[in-house]
Amino acid sequence: SKNFQQENCYLDSAEIGIIGGSGLYSMESLQGEKRVSLKTPFGPPSAPYVLGDWHGRRVAFLARHGEGHLLLPTEIPYRANIYGFRMLGVERILSVSAVGSMKEEIAPGEIVLPDQFVDRTRQRISTFFGGGIAAHISFAEPICDELRGIVRRAAARTEVRIHDGGTYLCMEGPQFSTRAESLLYRNWGMSVIGMTNLQEAKLAREAELCYATLALVTDYDTWHEEEESVNVGSVLDILRANVARAREILAGAVPLVSGTRKCACSNALRDAILTEQSRIPPETRQRLRLLLEKYLEA
Repeated sequence: SKNFQQENCYLDSAEIGIIGGSGLYSMESLQGEKRVSLKTPFGPPSAPYVLGDWHGRRVAFLARHGEGHLLLPTEIPYRANIYGFRMLGVERILSVSAVGSMKEEIAPGEIVLPDQFVDRTRQRISTFFGGGIAAHISFAEPICDELRGIVRRAAARTEVRIHDGGTYLCMEGPQFSTRAESLLYRNWGMSVIGMTNLQEAKLAREAELCYATLALVTDYDTWHEEEESVNVGSVLDILRANVARAREILAGAVPLVSGTRKCACSNALRDAILTEQSRIPPETRQRLRLLLEKYLEA
């Protein structure tokens, strides 16, 4: 424990984490900007965290796909990314990501604030646990409603069209959907489709962090008969405008985040650990020290 703490030194801290997806690779106007590279028990995060003061709060920004967009959705080190935020003292994470719309009324250029997920990934580790410790968190409500409410209030002050609530289907990728898949997901009643947010939400809950996402709609996936099927070129054109809208909403939301959390996220592990403490391997205790220390006896 001591060696791990000394190695990372906890060089800085932040209140709010911001994860930028496709198109959002940096934050503007961060005061006292500082880059922090962390070593986590799960390897290095996607990129250095960029810390600074922004609209009255200390924030830590992370480019989900790495600097220069190097990582496919399946290659993103989700565990390292979320654990790194926890190491920096972050309690709340705001995520921004590009998605396709599965509903006619959710048009490209608009933003969805999902409150549910469906998981269609196949090749990803979505938990910190295992290796001698079993834990099962409650995940019925995967998005922090308190944090999503803050984003909703900030969005209401802008001219951006927001869809409050909806289900985000997380697919494996990196290919976009076949038309048959897209029509199936639409029949399931999905609102948007993306490739990254489900793992972040699961791991944030295990790390007892609040998590909410701004889903930036760039296309109609491949189901829409009158629209061109999704491709990178068309996505990027709309994404540029969407990123500016997302920054505007984030700038309004960040000052509203303050005080002690009243949601259940902060105690998500309280009744989740099933393994007898005496049987947890020492190396597993060490690896999950930040998550377990308030629940396990010394």
